[in-house]
Amino acid sequence: MPTPTTDDPFSFADDLGPAKVVHVTERRTGLRAVVVIDNVAAGPAIGGTRMAPDVTAAECAALARAMTLKNAAAGLPHGGAKSVIQADPRQPAPEKESLIRAFAGAIADLTDYIPGPDMGTDELAMGWIRDEIGRAVGLPTALGGIPLDEIGATGFGLTHAIDVAAGRIGLDLDGARVAVQGFGAVGTHTARFLAQRGCRLVGASDSSGAVVDPDGLDVEALIEARQAARDLATLTDLQQIPRDDLVGVDCDIWVPAARPDAITAANVDRVTARIIGQGANIGVTREAEERLHARGVLSLPDFIANAGGVICAATEYHGGTRAQAFAAIEERIRANVTEVLDRAATGGVLPVDAARTMAGDRVRQAMATRRWT
Repeated sequence: MPTPTTDDPFSFADDLGPAKVVHVTERRTGLRAVVVIDNVAAGPAIGGTRMAPDVTAAECAALARAMTLKNAAAGLPHGGAKSVIQADPRQPAPEKESLIRAFAGAIADLTDYIPGPDMGTDELAMGWIRDEIGRAVGLPTALGGIPLDEIGATGFGLTHAIDVAAGRIGLDLDGARVAVQGFGAVGTHTARFLAQRGCRLVGASDSSGAVVDPDGLDVEALIEARQAARDLATLTDLQQIPRDDLVGVDCDIWVPAARPDAITAANVDRVTARIIGQGANIGVTREAEERLHARGVLSLPDFIANAGGVICAATEYHGGTRAQAFAAIEERIRANVTEVLDRAATGGVLPVDAARTMAGDRVRQAMATRRWT
């Protein structure tokens, strides 16, 4: 998929999509949003609703394509989509609720799109959306949902992806050093699951800054601080570094778990890790992927490694249990990472290219069964 050079979500359209792009405005609440339904050949599209002040239509389209590939690679009966709301996710709760309910009302007729939580939204927000239009995934437990952020579904799957990758390069997770960029829902759970495997968290960042300790940070203490709504920059008892310097921290595993393009041509040469576990969508640019591969760094494709959340969401949507969700995440992600790495090795290509070919083939197979997609 080419990288869009403008904020036109159709600037990189191809045979897979996008199928539909909807711009939403609502004067009363000041709502400004975009929905991109990329492909629905396999079924109604599942994709998160992201809230941030600077999200764009092009970013939304790129994320929607990532969801198409992710859902296809995971073998789910769902296409891919994404929505973005241009707003501050930390605004007062009543204003945020009004904005999300207005958004839900605006997408009521987009019945081939099922929203889920993403950066800036959570299970409660999905409850508001379902209350308005009757469909959403990642719902609160009180509504019969499997709260994927609360249980750490994406981090759980990412840990299994990293485990498979570590076996390929002979890296023992017991004692392996990990740095996590984006210590939010995905990053915190990934750090916790990797710590349970014996890894040592040596660096973490959020939007405020970064903290490091080569001897290992206390994962649970950091998570408690984040749950108390404290930015990492406020933890003055820890060694602080500029947020963007985390990319160069000496480690074995580097986890981008925030916004797109965490590793680019401008900073890729600072990376010391042997594995990049992409918890974020589109966490590494194309040029950075090529340079990492040339150096022997194993970069796990985002839509393969971080599919735990959407696998959990699909399990919930089809009436499954939490235990079934965890079992499906482990089985599918481990199998897909293995297949992608085998394809990459056999074909002499980058893992991301092997993954795109695999997922793209699956989407086209679904499209062949449809009269129009």
